[in-house]
Amino acid sequence: MNPFVHSTAARRYAQARPHYHPVAITLIRDFLPVDWPVQRALDVACGTGQSCVALKGLAQEIVGTDSSPEMLAEATVHPSIRYVEATAEDLPFPDQYFDLITVSSAFHWFDRDKFLAEANRVLAVGHWLVIYDNSFKGIMKGNPDFAKWMQASYMERYPCPSRHWSPLTEGEAEACGFRFARNESYSNDIMFDVKGLARYLTTQSNIIAAVEEAGRESLDEVCEWLESSLRAMFGPQQGTFAFGGTIWYLEKSRTTESNATSG
Repeated sequence: MNPFVHSTAARRYAQARPHYHPVAITLIRDFLPVDWPVQRALDVACGTGQSCVALKGLAQEIVGTDSSPEMLAEATVHPSIRYVEATAEDLPFPDQYFDLITVSSAFHWFDRDKFLAEANRVLAVGHWLVIYDNSFKGIMKGNPDFAKWMQASYMERYPCPSRHWSPLTEGEAEACGFRFARNESYSNDIMFDVKGLARYLTTQSNIIAAVEEAGRESLDEVCEWLESSLRAMFGPQQGTFAFGGTIWYLEKSRTTESNATSG
């Protein structure tokens, strides 16, 4: 299943996803031993372009790819950003073309071996592939009842579609020609009122699976249930919600044998 091929879901994604990317990008910029900005950066599975916009200070030219034309149709327009429809496993670029590759909250949807082989091919030796994510922890600060509701009601009603959650290992990285330099965790808080949180939750793949994929409920029905449930927990005021993620830093140490022979 690709939950992001529906124009309705892409529109929600563009409008309601929180912009966490600058938090991760600051950490990436500070850690990598790079003379910024690099010439060309590739952002794989860029969705509606939030992760591309966050790269503006890190690269002179930014290319964002996504397999969903519906997501790209909602992408942020900027003169230094170019969008290309492509899968992560088949990148239509020359060998060693990019100085930086990033992946934001999408690696768990990929065929990781095929993607890592392609990333190795289009990345210059000695340069960096950075994979990072950010997820909702299901925690509202100061309100333990919210976490109980998330597990007992929300996740029960809208279970998550299958994906590859296992962390990338040093062995996998090395087999694909990368040196696994660091694994870094970070956290960030997002403020939502009831309507804002409900709108964010409708961008998650489990809601998309229920509405656009299975047609079990309409979007209006989902929003009505979410807002009613959330209002009972924290009313009209805003709440603070915990998010966080992991950053994997991979340096291309060599061109793999398959890429060397195919080029």
